[in-house]
Formats: sequence, structure tokens, C-alpha cells
Amino acid sequence: MIDNVVYLDNNATTQLDERVFNKMLPFFMQSYGNPDSKYYQQAELAKKAVEKSREQCAKLIGAKSEEIYFTSGATESNNIAIKGFCLANFSQGKHIVTSLIEHSSVLEPIKELQESGFNVTCVKPNHYGMISAEVIEDVITNDTILVSVMLANNELGTINPVDQIAEICHKKNVFFHCDSTQGIGKIQFQINKIPVDMISFTGHKIYGPKGVGGLFIKKKQPRIKIHSIIKGGGQEKGLRSGTLNVSGIVGLGYACEFSGKLRVDESNRIQILSDKLIKNLSSIEAITFNNHPVKRLPGTINFSIDGIDAESLLSRIADRVALSSGSACSSKKTEVSHVLKGIGLTDSVAKSTIRISIGRFNTEEEIDNAIEILKQEIKQLRTLL
Repeated sequence: MIDNVVYLDNNATTQLDERVFNKMLPFFMQSYGNPDSKYYQQAELAKKAVEKSREQCAKLIGAKSEEIYFTSGATESNNIAIKGFCLANFSQGKHIVTSLIEHSSVLEPIKELQESGFNVTCVKPNHYGMISAEVIEDVITNDTILVSVMLANNELGTINPVDQIAEICHKKNVFFHCDSTQGIGKIQFQINKIPVDMISFTGHKIYGPKGVGGLFIKKKQPRIKIHSIIKGGGQEKGLRSGTLNVSGIVGLGYACEFSGKLRVDESNRIQILSDKLIKNLSSIEAITFNNHPVKRLPGTINFSIDGIDAESLLSRIADRVALSSGSACSSKKTEVSHVLKGIGLTDSVAKSTIRISIGRFNTEEEIDNAIEILKQEIKQLRTLL
């Protein structure tokens, strides 16, 4: 809680874990060397720290350390995975499959590729926002080179059957990219059991720092060809040039390590808080929950309240409860969320929709406070109609 505001927007960003921050501190003022420099101790310390972080990230998802590449965040990772892969492999096919409700950092680069001559199929989810493996299988053609489907939706929290989708892609010799930004560290996800080729993730969704992320690229023969988007010094094996953000990478590594250690107990605790919130919100007249009742992230709740303008409600409670009416990346846009439209909500219903996302540092007392505030303000707004 900051300044007595209950923070329930953890899908937008999480608070930096103090343990992560303490691990980062020495790399700001003491071990500040460039890991690509040679011979002297500062550079060696930085290089060792980067490689340790690579191992920590890899362990969280069951990968090999050499399969992890560091980026500025999931947006860059998605762009590299999608644009970089398609530009390097267009001679093998020019058809891309994705869903209508992917994050904009997936949809925008795909749109750019479409404008340059690629063919794109955007499959529709069910009313919970879930993409079925059967729907993906039906649209794959001999010209398909890439399928990109997220692990869990950032607005709805609904979890996709990416293991089944990956198996279909593997069977049809199509590469599979998974934007795992919202799911990694929150739910069980081990790529050594799932034939996924590329995974994007970031630090600030798992109590790590902002501005640093990672891209998993499966090591296989023949190797996965990816065109470098950022040119320069050849860092990260030439995939992503630029001096490495050592302190951020250290933070990402420890955020992954702590998430792996805490995941089971943390998810169970958050699920209890989530169930309590849902039970209490259910008593509100004309409320509808939009995400899957079971197959969703433990702390994500998405609901619509008939007759209530979400923006009006959020502005009334902003000094007491921090919530969201959609994803952070689309908050500056005036149009209705493409995710909510993608699951079939009308504009009026979408504009009455709120997302709550509970995180590591939320308490039961905070949830109780949020419930009371929401009930009071919704009642008050209804008297003004």
C-alpha cells in the first residue's frame, strides 16, 4: 500500500521486491563494469553476474542458459521473435497465425509484416478469451511459418492451452512463439515438456525492475534463424546489440529465482484473496465476470457492471484503490479494448469493465477495504443515474 492506496493493478506492473533491489544495488555503484570489456575485474564481475542471471531465468522455465537472450522488455522480445523470425524465414512461407486478443506488441509487428506482404490469420477466442488448439490447427496451411499465441491474457487472465497448441505446431513443422509475459512465475510452465520455440517475458511483471526482459529461443538443429532488428556492437550473440543493462539483468534473474521458489505458496495465497473478492463482488447487482472461472491467473479478475461507466468509477476511487479498465499499454487510447471486443462484448459493456489484479504484497485487509470501497461507490454512482 502506497499513501494508503490499495494497489490492485499488478498485471500492469508489480512492485519491485526489496530482495531483488538489494541484489541489484552493487551493480549501480560498485561492480559497474561493462560485461563486454576485457581483462579487468569490474568487467569480469559484471559478466559473471549476467551469466548467473541467464541461468536463473533459464531455470524458471526449464531451459538451458544459452537459450536465454536479454532485451529491454517483453515488447522488444515480441518484436524480435516475430519480425526477426519472419524476416529471416520468409522464403519458407509467408503465413502467420495469431489471435484477435494478443498484446499490441504482438499484433502491431504482425500488422507491419502484413503490410509488407505476409498473410495473417487472427483467430477468434471463445467468450472467456481462450484460444483452442483445434481452432489453430484448422487455419494452419502449407505456407504457415509462425504461430504466436500468449500464455495468459493480460486483461482477462484466461490461460490458453499452449501445450496443445505447441504440439500441433510441432506436428505440422510450424514454429511457435508464446508471449508468456503475464504467466511466467505465476503458473507452472516448463518448456522442457512443451515444444515451444520462442518465449517472451519481462521483469516488471514478476516483481523485478522495469526496462529489462528476456527472449527464450530453443537451441535446435538446424538452428532457428532470426534477423537482428537492432544493429550495433553485436551483443547477445549478435541478436540484440547494445550495452547490457547489468543491474536490470541481475534484477530480472533474481526476480525469476524468487518467483520460482515462491510460486506455489504465493499462488495459493493470492487465489484465496481472489476467491474472497469474487464472492463479495458477486452480491453487486448486474455484475458479470468475463474471465474463465478456473483456467485463469490466480489474481486476475475481470468484470463488467451494467450501467456503470468504468472510468467514472476508477476516477472516484483513485485516491484509495488503484485499478484498471484495461491493459496499461492501451490506457491512453480512447477506443474500446480490442480484447473485450474480441470476446464479443459490446462497446457499452466494455466501457463498464474493470480489471483487478492481486499480487505478492497485497493483504487480506487491503482486499476487505477494496471490497467496501467498490460497493459504496457503485451504489453511489447508481443513485446518480
